Amino acid sequence: MDIDENIICERIVHFDRDIPHYGTQNGSIAGSDGEITCPVALWIESVDLLLSRFESASVNFGEVVAVSGAAQQHGSVYWTEYAPDLLASLDPSRTLGEQLMAKGFSLPNAPIWQDSSTTAECAALEQAVGGPQKLSDMTGSRAYERFTGSQISKIYHRSPATYTATRYISLVSSFVSSLFLCHISPIEVSDASGMNLMDIKTCRWDETLLSACGGPTLRSKLAGEPVHGGTVLGKIGQWWVKRYGFSSECIVAPFTGDNPATIVTLSSPGDAILSLGTSTTLLISVPPPSANSVPPICTTTSHLLAHPTTAGGSIVMLCIKNGGLTREVIRDKYSSGSWSVFNDQVLSRPPGNSGCLGFYFTLREIIPTGVVGDHCFVDSQRVIPGDTEDSAFPPSAHARAVLESQLLSIRSRLASILPPSSEDSSSRSLKRCVITGGSSVNPLIQQMVADILGLPTYVAPSGAGSAASGGALLAKFAWWKVQRHDDDDDDVLDTLDHAPGTDRTIADRLQETGSTFEDMRKESGGLVIVKVAEPDRDNERVYEGMIDTFRKCEDMIVRSL
Repeated sequence: MDIDENIICERIVHFDRDIPHYGTQNGSIAGSDGEITCPVALWIESVDLLLSRFESASVNFGEVVAVSGAAQQHGSVYWTEYAPDLLASLDPSRTLGEQLMAKGFSLPNAPIWQDSSTTAECAALEQAVGGPQKLSDMTGSRAYERFTGSQISKIYHRSPATYTATRYISLVSSFVSSLFLCHISPIEVSDASGMNLMDIKTCRWDETLLSACGGPTLRSKLAGEPVHGGTVLGKIGQWWVKRYGFSSECIVAPFTGDNPATIVTLSSPGDAILSLGTSTTLLISVPPPSANSVPPICTTTSHLLAHPTTAGGSIVMLCIKNGGLTREVIRDKYSSGSWSVFNDQVLSRPPGNSGCLGFYFTLREIIPTGVVGDHCFVDSQRVIPGDTEDSAFPPSAHARAVLESQLLSIRSRLASILPPSSEDSSSRSLKRCVITGGSSVNPLIQQMVADILGLPTYVAPSGAGSAASGGALLAKFAWWKVQRHDDDDDDVLDTLDHAPGTDRTIADRLQETGSTFEDMRKESGGLVIVKVAEPDRDNERVYEGMIDTFRKCEDMIVRSL
């Protein structure tokens, strides 16, 4: 990305196709009892391959002034005591993998966001603090199997030798930051919100949670307190300077999670961001609370994250695990593996699907908790789907059913995750939906989002709305603050006073000096998004009338567990 926020080069590494020798499927390896991991070596090799592809595209790394990025959330990497020295002494004539994999990691395969093997650890964590709502009040979320705290707890309690051999623990985001710095990086504050370890109000690690998940040594393994996006962590490591030609003055800012990075790219007040990727995720950016506003409520079915760039701000998030991969499963099973056939099937059925409602959980779901498998209903009655088109639930109904049920799940929960209303909160009501992810380019899905959510729907220009773009913007933010010589305000973000009640003052100070992320974006004109669909009011009424039926059927599934 250049200084005017134009994407000048984009290259992709597909784990399964480009680096097949690790045997991943959809970028992961499934084990037993819900365990899902990814080889750390695959991530390291992909970084080398990606940089090589940029090099082949004649990218001049010497002109890069700052580096940041985005990574999948919740995944964790476990470094050994040898890792700091290995990072500090990297030989530019050899690859990262050649030098780091033999002794750098105590756990070669990293647990990732799809993992559901830590149910017992989640229950223990919630019990340690007084229940799921109490944990949500503390951290912004109840305990989830994919969250890093329960993953750490699993290793601490079930594999004590591995835990003892671990010197540092990184999220995937801070792991990549560490590679670029050539030393261990702290964790970015918004990504830290997905660990069940950080106090969501103070943005500091909570001692009770640290003790419950990793005992007395966990704090020392986390490489300091969380830091905000746009913080200058240091200069890029010499391995990158000598191997790829980066400038030794290039700065490194914290990488963040893919969802916070999407907020960084696309959000403004009144926007809902719907990411239609591997999972289906709704994101709403909430400004710091003022004297006349009410902060969002923490619930046991949504998440509250610290905002990556706005001290005191937050992100309300609703994440449903079974998203894009599940849509692909339905396509392959009922639509001959063709998106064209899938789309034709959707169009052949009316809004509401003639009473056919399908719930599809390829992976063990998190909202609602623990459900798995396919569950089909016709007019609120459970049915076994048919093999012929004259069946009550015919094969052609599944394409529309999977889209409608995934979006109705978001719609049915929307009211509970919005910030509470207040007298001056009209600006907080949702005005539009910006969609991202692979499925966002499908006009049929664009219209269905508008109809089911009842919001005008927009997309960003190709590539501009990606999480990777958000990471690039965080790099620019760090560099921009340095160029403005706002030393005091850099100190504010770098050494945030985390005492309760001070975040609003910090936000005010940044606003007064014109050093906010929003100020930076205004200078370049911000992001231009394009309207692609308006709600069809007749269809909107159909879907509004389906919400109670959806909830009733979902409740039947949950009660049958």
